[in-house]
Amino acid sequence: MAKVICIAGESGTGKTTSMRNLDPETSFYIDCDKKGLSWKGWKSQFNGDKKNYIVTDFPSVALTALKKLDKDESFKKIKVCVVDTLNGLMVADEMRRTKEKGYDKWQDLAQSIYELVDYSLTMRNDITVVFIAHTQTDHDDNGYMFTRIKTSGRKLDKITLESKFSTVLISKCVDGRYVFETQANFSTAKSPMGAFESKEIDNDIVTVIKALEEF
Repeated sequence: MAKVICIAGESGTGKTTSMRNLDPETSFYIDCDKKGLSWKGWKSQFNGDKKNYIVTDFPSVALTALKKLDKDESFKKIKVCVVDTLNGLMVADEMRRTKEKGYDKWQDLAQSIYELVDYSLTMRNDITVVFIAHTQTDHDDNGYMFTRIKTSGRKLDKITLESKFSTVLISKCVDGRYVFETQANFSTAKSPMGAFESKEIDNDIVTVIKALEEF
């Protein structure tokens, strides 16, 4: 069983940048937003020649990549895979099918995203899969503002993607400091008990992965 983490937050809160300290030799990046990464020198770290970087906004291609990382012996050195972002996959699929009417396309979209996340949970024990997602903040049933993963379509809302992750960290910029929220604070943030010393930590995925090694 792989470790699966979700990093969720608004645009500009450091989600992609939090991946900056990953070891390119043991990491694989699936760029679903097709915008590249957000730190100087990333192109020399992650690229096609190194076979550690692909660009796609097709859920089926992302799933095929996960299966290859899981089963192909030539990728056994990969210990971390990043899917950036789930929303890039959702929106692209929705736009490709914008002229289609009816319920089926929303069913297909929900199924493809669910299948991708669900498969990651079954991958080999020595790999961590990090899904990056955008968030939306709106009123909950009690009238409070609440932050959760932004989805396309009511079917995905019903699935509640956060339920598939044991760790959901919300990225924020607080007084000029980029942090992860580790526990719920009018949000779907959550993490294993005792994994982190505080409710806000520096936005470094390597530190997060290390902290979760015992869980």
